[in-house]
Amino acid sequence: MATRLQQLSDAGVSIWLDDLSRERIETGNLTDLMKNSSVVGITSNPSIFANALEEGERYDEQVRHLVAAGADVESVVQELTTTDVRDACDIFRPVFDATNGVDGRVSIEVSPGLAHDTTATVAQAAELWRKVDRPNAYIKIPGTKEGCPAIAETLGAGIPVNVTLIFGLDQYQDVMNAYFDGLEKALDNGHDISGLHSVASFFVSRVDTEIDNRLQAAGGHDDLLGKAGIANARLAYQAYEKFFAGERWERLKGAGANTQRPLWASTGVKNPAYPDTMYVVDLAVADTVNTMPQKTLDAVADHGDIKGDQVHPFYDDAATVMADLAKAGIDYDDVIAVLIKEGVEKFVKAWDDLYATVRKQMGATGGSEA
Repeated sequence: MATRLQQLSDAGVSIWLDDLSRERIETGNLTDLMKNSSVVGITSNPSIFANALEEGERYDEQVRHLVAAGADVESVVQELTTTDVRDACDIFRPVFDATNGVDGRVSIEVSPGLAHDTTATVAQAAELWRKVDRPNAYIKIPGTKEGCPAIAETLGAGIPVNVTLIFGLDQYQDVMNAYFDGLEKALDNGHDISGLHSVASFFVSRVDTEIDNRLQAAGGHDDLLGKAGIANARLAYQAYEKFFAGERWERLKGAGANTQRPLWASTGVKNPAYPDTMYVVDLAVADTVNTMPQKTLDAVADHGDIKGDQVHPFYDDAATVMADLAKAGIDYDDVIAVLIKEGVEKFVKAWDDLYATVRKQMGATGGSEA
């Protein structure tokens, strides 16, 4: 079973798990995944943390201690999440060292409620970086209009960034521009950019969900169902290859810059009618990351048909799919605008749910829930 994951890794895909919990850390599960399942990084989000808190008792002692010390809910949330990220960073540190910082990464995100506040995002990114205090942490910042200058400022301070909530190709261009801006700021600020890394998290399955709903509402285009997400991502990789070329990139590369690898996110299949490994095997290509939930990781290990590079040979096909969608009446720009808006809203709700879960935990200790 692990052979299929190794084949995926051999194809140049860095396999990250989209699920962090204290149970995984303390039981040795993460170490096992590193050794036996080719997992070389991990991502987290508020929903994952909330689920971990609800499903176990491993956080109770720390919550009791923090409540006794008079911590408010915001402080408790930050302490719980940064502790998990710090401990996971320590587990993945050998991978980080062996890959010169390319992998072995653990992501923690700024509050999604700040997605449209550049200044507050920059401040919280710096605070999280200081709090985690590990070189292999990634600070997740949404690739919104206001997020892009925050990405540049954060990178300019020498802080590695995982750009999240990328859905559209124009949006992706802005994100890559922000990365270049950040590298140039980092150079101006005296940082060694050879050790500065970033990934751009391009969401896949949500694109299919939104476009499939529109196609089904219009009727008569069943042949296009389930094709948009992969086509969109393939064209994003083509854009990545084009962007990391030319004079500006060559100057940065000469100063030691690393490319900002595309990361395929939202790779768990939401429509049960679709193959459960499609967002992994059909997007296999070198210099990418695929962060997948445990269920998808297990599916790939069990029956994933790894066929090597499934991106470069399909650029023309991807362009045809997107053109056919336009002919079918799909307004791509509107789709992306809706997905970005909903993406931020879903992250904010998840954050609110995390706070509610922590308040409940704090109350269970007999302390304040304020």
